[in-house]
Amino acid sequence: MDKTKLEEAASLIKEAKNCMAFTGAGVSVESGIPPFRGENSLWERYDPVILDLKYFQQYPEESWPVIREIFYDFYGKAQPNKAHQVLARMEQEGLLTCVVTQNIDNLHQVAGSKVVHEFHGNLHYLVCMDCGFRQSAPEVDLSVLPLLCKHCRGLVKPDFIFFGEQIPEKAYADSLTAARKADVCLVMGSTGEVMPAAMIPREAHRHGAAMIEINPELSHFTGDITHIHLRGKAGELMSLLEPLIFAE
Repeated sequence: MDKTKLEEAASLIKEAKNCMAFTGAGVSVESGIPPFRGENSLWERYDPVILDLKYFQQYPEESWPVIREIFYDFYGKAQPNKAHQVLARMEQEGLLTCVVTQNIDNLHQVAGSKVVHEFHGNLHYLVCMDCGFRQSAPEVDLSVLPLLCKHCRGLVKPDFIFFGEQIPEKAYADSLTAARKADVCLVMGSTGEVMPAAMIPREAHRHGAAMIEINPELSHFTGDITHIHLRGKAGELMSLLEPLIFAE
């Protein structure tokens, strides 16, 4: 890794008045969570129709067991990695205003981040599709499926975005506001393919933010809006940045 690039990135972060982070699936890969797309992805092993909203509503008895296997039996064992931990420390020490994340795994919060705008929701919660009752997934018995609401007997789904659903209005609005205020945007583990999430870094760039990208490969951001590309895994590079960012 080019030490000059690392030092330049650290300097931008330290001098920023309003630094935000935008994270994608690549950040959680180092915690053992496979991405949805690409090599070794979930959709190579499972049919994505299970997360189609209409299919889920019509065939919940088929969708729910697969959802439980992927997101609660497997994802539930994942722990934050160094990337999550350093971002949380940056927020705690006043160097980061927020994280906008495409990820649904709750690992930013587990690591200690407080201001997290979840563009695609959070698997840690379940929501009734009829009455809107929301509850914590760890408190629910997932052995009897499909899940039905204890209040109205409506169908319960994980509180993250399925195919055919709209982005949560508050998360969308808060993410755009953060992007427009940022003078530095740290993009980590996102290919920039998934819309409308990929609009958020572009909005930050449009409003003058310096763009620091951490990705092992070139992305849709790299040749377009990125100012500094730190090429490598998020956790490894955040480990290298950490002593530079927090140096006295």
